[in-house]
Amino acid sequence: MAAPPDNDVLWARSLHRSHNGSPALTGVSLGVREGEVLAVSGPRGCGKTTLLRCLSGQLVPQQGEVWFDGVPVHTMGALTRERLRRDRFGWIDPEPHLVPELTAWENTALPLLLRGTSHRAAKKAAQEWLERLDIGAVARKRPHALLQAQRQRIAVARALITTPSVLFADEPTAPLHRADRAQVLRTLTTAARSHGITVVLATHDSEVATLADRTVPLLDGRHADTPDAADAPDTTGTAAPTRTTDAEGRPECSLSV
Repeated sequence: MAAPPDNDVLWARSLHRSHNGSPALTGVSLGVREGEVLAVSGPRGCGKTTLLRCLSGQLVPQQGEVWFDGVPVHTMGALTRERLRRDRFGWIDPEPHLVPELTAWENTALPLLLRGTSHRAAKKAAQEWLERLDIGAVARKRPHALLQAQRQRIAVARALITTPSVLFADEPTAPLHRADRAQVLRTLTTAARSHGITVVLATHDSEVATLADRTVPLLDGRHADTPDAADAPDTTGTAAPTRTTDAEGRPECSLSV
């Protein structure tokens, strides 16, 4: 088991995962640099969500390795992975999952309150994030009184409030109209860069992908440029991220399967 490169905060090698007998990931490898905004693109059903869930420790790959900050996630027990997700990772779903009995600021502050942050400090931080997302005026309203776009912005604020090391965003603007989508994504990427947060963003929207530093395309659970499974050689357990350079000569990690 080889350790990942020092400059990759997330590193995956030859990930395989099936759902109900159907392959969702087939030998995917990649590296994500610290502070990078990486978009994983592709049509629905191509394996984007499964990849994010493997990288974040929600799923354990059936084959392959996942490393975070030099530590193997794929060998961790369930409780250790849960602590990792709670303490170091953030997650945004396509649909906002808010607590209906709590106000907008309470939903936003919930991760801090669960960590033992004082009520006053948590409320102040929540209000600041809601203001950044242009919904400070709804801080005292409950989810049922809000528009879908407002609820999704609260979910984004809640994911950012703990300043996670890595934020996983699974189609975070899917329920939003175009204007709302652009504003939320600008806020998300700007906040991530200003706070040094690494972002792994799953999207089928080419406009969303343009806001990322780099895009990795998936198709049918593998890199979009990979030959069909019938024609591809068996590289299970031997693939590794390969390094190339982008148009400006900077190192770039590409998928290898």
